[in-house]
Amino acid sequence: MLREYIISEAMHAFGIPTTRSLAVVLTGEPVIREKMLPGAILTRVASSHIRVGTFEYASNIGNIEVLCALADYTINRHFIEIADDANRYLSLLREVIKHQASLVAKWQLVGFIHGVMNTDNMAISGETIDYGPCAFMDVYDPAVVFSSIDIQGRYAYGNQPGIAEWNIARFAESLIPLIGGDRGKAVMLAQEEVSHFEVLFKSHWLAGMRAKLGIFNEELGDEALIDTLLGMMQKYRADFTNTFLALTFDKDVDTALFASVEFAHWKDDWRKRLQRQKQGEEASRELMRNSNPALIPRNHRVEEALEAAVEKRDCSKLNRLLEALSQPFAHTAAQAEYAELPDASFCNYQTFCGT
Repeated sequence: MLREYIISEAMHAFGIPTTRSLAVVLTGEPVIREKMLPGAILTRVASSHIRVGTFEYASNIGNIEVLCALADYTINRHFIEIADDANRYLSLLREVIKHQASLVAKWQLVGFIHGVMNTDNMAISGETIDYGPCAFMDVYDPAVVFSSIDIQGRYAYGNQPGIAEWNIARFAESLIPLIGGDRGKAVMLAQEEVSHFEVLFKSHWLAGMRAKLGIFNEELGDEALIDTLLGMMQKYRADFTNTFLALTFDKDVDTALFASVEFAHWKDDWRKRLQRQKQGEEASRELMRNSNPALIPRNHRVEEALEAAVEKRDCSKLNRLLEALSQPFAHTAAQAEYAELPDASFCNYQTFCGT
């Protein structure tokens, strides 16, 4: 419960749509997880708690009036601008796709791994919900998984966009009875909308990665430039957050990546790319400072805070961490300690579901 509190506050500070934690309250009863832990309840606040799973449930009941009532309520609560559209339920699908593509791109840009992206953990509003075994990536690795129950790596960092699209397809299926009387035509219309997810996600992700590299305009070679950097980061096991921080402040750090010849060539290409835009160097640096957080909720720091709160009833470390995370783009000296990497004992770090 405290993990969700910390991470959801960090996500809010990053500008990523999220539910918030109103309170965490001890129940007074122990619970058995990876070890005996004190039970607690989290009170979560959100613009709504309607999920893809909510629509699946309504659809499986087989009562179209119930499904229609849920869809109308969702439109009136979240997407009132489409209420008068000719096919408002197809428009609902379109809007949810837009919001989810944007959300997951934002996750990828800060190295966030949700951990349990089933359909009941996907809010229609486009807010991050049900954090559970979530964590942030240190070393860049698309295959990284932290959740103890995700043995197959279904929800690995690199799989998140594809899983989001899969969930969207399930949402589309639930809306078929409302999209049109002719099922075949309704399926075709829904499939067309779902097919746009990948393009929308890629557009958001590329825009975000350009910003992380100080790039304002678009060139055809940008994706290759980005992919080359990420490939080197994976090869040399570079830290995701700190690599972009070093680029932001033009610092050469003592890592295998920065010592490599291929990275030096990449930096030359990157600098030439920056010179081909009308914005000057300072504008690029400002864009990067506003796009690359000084810190993330590093797993070892989160665990330190949780251990002190659970074992000693001491929330001082938790409160210090929350304070540091409250302005992640401030780049203050006080935040520097939270950018320090964990020791080797965190190489096989695991997280656990809280429910």
